[in-house]
Amino acid sequence: MSFLSFKFRVKSGERRLRKHAIACNQVWNFCVATQREAERRWRGGAKVHWPTAFDLIRLVTGGAAGLGIHSDTASQICRQFVNSRNLHRRCPRFRPSFGAKRALGWIAFIPRAVKVEGPSAIYLKQRYAFWKSRDIEGAIKSGSFVEDAQGRWYVVFQCEVPDDLPTNDGMVGIDLGLKTLATTSDGEKIENLRHYDRYAAKLAVAQRAGNKKRLRAIHAKIANARRHHLHEHSTRIARENKMIVVGDVNSARLKRTKMAKSVSDAGWSSFRHMLRYKAARRQAVYVEADERWTSQTCSACGVIPVSSPKGMGALGMRRWDCSDCGASHDRDVNAARNILRVGLEHQPPAGEIAVL
Repeated sequence: MSFLSFKFRVKSGERRLRKHAIACNQVWNFCVATQREAERRWRGGAKVHWPTAFDLIRLVTGGAAGLGIHSDTASQICRQFVNSRNLHRRCPRFRPSFGAKRALGWIAFIPRAVKVEGPSAIYLKQRYAFWKSRDIEGAIKSGSFVEDAQGRWYVVFQCEVPDDLPTNDGMVGIDLGLKTLATTSDGEKIENLRHYDRYAAKLAVAQRAGNKKRLRAIHAKIANARRHHLHEHSTRIARENKMIVVGDVNSARLKRTKMAKSVSDAGWSSFRHMLRYKAARRQAVYVEADERWTSQTCSACGVIPVSSPKGMGALGMRRWDCSDCGASHDRDVNAARNILRVGLEHQPPAGEIAVL
C-alpha cells in the first residue's frame, strides 16, 4: 500500500480558515516553547526528556475549545510537531501569524474530526465547499487545509491506495542534466523548459514596480508549469518500465555554486520523488545509483579510455569516440546506459527501493 495526497481548491470560507490557522499556530508555538524549555533545563544540568506527543497532547487538553478548534486538530498538531522534531533532530521554529514573514495557514485534521458531504464539500466545525477535479482514491487517513502564497486555500486528503497499477517490462537508466532535463538509456532526451528564464522579464518588471501580488502570481505560474512538466514525463516513464535507475546527482551541493538558479529551476529532486512513488504504485524497482565515472566510462567496452571527457574543461564535449573499441557516444546517453548497468549490478531484493 502507498499513500497519496489529493489536493482541491476551497471555494469559500477563507476568513474562517485564517482564524482557525491562527489558533493552530498558537498550539504549535506552545509545543515549540515547551520543547525549548526542556532543552534549556537540560543544558542547565537537569535530567529531563524531550516531550513526547502524548505529553504535549495532555498539556493542550482543554485548550482547543477556547481557541475555537477541534480537540483532534490540536492533537494532530502535537503529533506533527514531534514527527518534525524527530525527523530533523532539532526544535522546529515558531509559526508567526502576523506581519510580513507570517507563516502560511495550515490546519490539520483526522478523518473522525471531519465529515465529507456529497461530492465536493467538507464539514470541519463549519461547511467548506471545494472544487473536486478528480475522484478521491482509497481510504482517507489524515488531511489538512493549507494556504498558498496568494492567499488561496486548499484541502488536502492523505489516502492509502493499493499498489495495483500496471506497468510494462522495460528497464531504463536516467541521467539528469541542465542542457536537457533527463536523458534515458534508450536515447530519449527530455527537454529542460527553463520555466524561470521564460518569465524572467515579467518578474523583473513586477519587481521594479514593487508589485508583490503580481510577483506571487508569476512564481505560482512557474511552479505549476514545472510541476506539470515533471508529472507528465515521470508518469510515462513509470508506466513503461519495471525498473528505473536514476543518477544520484547532488543537487544540494550544486545549489551552492554558480549553477544554483538553473539547478533549482530543473527540479531534479521533485522529478526523482515523483519517479519513486509512481514506481512503488506499480510495484516497479526504483534505484538511485552512484553516477561517478559514468560520463567517462565507455558503455560498450566498460573501460575509461584516454579519449573520454574528463574534468570541468570537457563539459562542452557532447560527443566522443572510444579510443579502445571505437564506439561513438553521445555523452548523456552513454552516462544513462552506465547508470542502468550500475543499477542492474546492484539490484535490491524484490519490493525494496535501494539507494546505492
